[in-house]
Amino acid sequence: MADTDGPSKRKSAMTVDTAMVRELAELIAETGLTEIEVADGERRIRVSRAMTAAPVAAAAAAPAAAAFAAPAAAAAAPEMPAVAAGMAVKSPMVGTVYLTSEPGAPPFVRVGDTVKAGDTLLIVEAMKVMNPITAPSAGVIADILVGNGDPVEYDQPLVTLA
Repeated sequence: MADTDGPSKRKSAMTVDTAMVRELAELIAETGLTEIEVADGERRIRVSRAMTAAPVAAAAAAPAAAAFAAPAAAAAAPEMPAVAAGMAVKSPMVGTVYLTSEPGAPPFVRVGDTVKAGDTLLIVEAMKVMNPITAPSAGVIADILVGNGDPVEYDQPLVTLA
C-alpha cells in the first residue's frame, strides 16, 4: 500500500529543472550577482548566494586577470576617474550606482563622513537586484568617484576611504 501512495505524491510534487538551476547558478557566478529569479507561469526558480567572502576572493583574483588583459585595461583606464590616495572601494559587478536608498532620500555617505566596517556606502543595481556596497574597514570618505544613476563596470573604483 505504501507504493500506491508514493507515485501519487510524486505526481503532485513540483519537478525541479536542474539544468535551469545550474544555468542560473553559472550566471550568478559569471556576473557577480547575489541572486536571480525567473518565472514561467506559476513556476518560479530563485537562486541566491551569500556574499561573505566572495568579494574578497574576486578582488584577489582581479590582479591575475588584469595581467592577461593589460592592453584592454590600458585602453579603459582613461574612462575611469583618478583614484585619490587611500583605499578604493571597487564595484564587484556591472550595474547602475545609486547613492541614496530612494529618490529624494539623503545619500548614504558624503565626503568627510566617518564610516565603520559594514556601513552601506552606496547601492549597485544589477538585473533589478539592489546590491549594497559596504565599507570594508573603518575610515573617512575621501572621495565619491561616481554619480547617482551612473553606469559602472566590474572593478571600477566607486569611493575612496582615507
